[in-house]
Amino acid sequence: MFRAARPDDLAQIIRLYRQLNPDDPVLDDDTGATVLRQILGSPGLHLFVLEVDGAVVASTYLNVIPNLTRSASPYAVIENVVVEESRRRTGLGRQIMADTLQAAWDAGCYKAMLMTGSRDPATHGFYRACGFSADVKTAYLARPPA
Repeated sequence: MFRAARPDDLAQIIRLYRQLNPDDPVLDDDTGATVLRQILGSPGLHLFVLEVDGAVVASTYLNVIPNLTRSASPYAVIENVVVEESRRRTGLGRQIMADTLQAAWDAGCYKAMLMTGSRDPATHGFYRACGFSADVKTAYLARPPA
């Protein structure tokens, strides 16, 4: 079942994020809960999960951003796409991406963007199969100075 995340999903979402970014520092429960409440309470921010047999097996984070171009149509940025390691290559990734894109289109977005740091051709093939194109825009990333 595709649905919006709830506060009681925190532990399962954090478990998935550990698979996505295993080197990230571990959040304490208070920090994670505080940030999750902030996400869930912010207009335009949507943390989605895919639940199978009572377990959260995939997650995406959709940011719908107001915009003054394109007839004031918003655009979407999708982040933190992750499927439970043991359930990858089963169609769950395509399912959560299709539902996330539909949520963007339902919000009136004229485009949806995402970036991946993966160099794995299978990851790029997955995103192409979900409807994304790598040849339309160029992405750049800046990080704060150390």
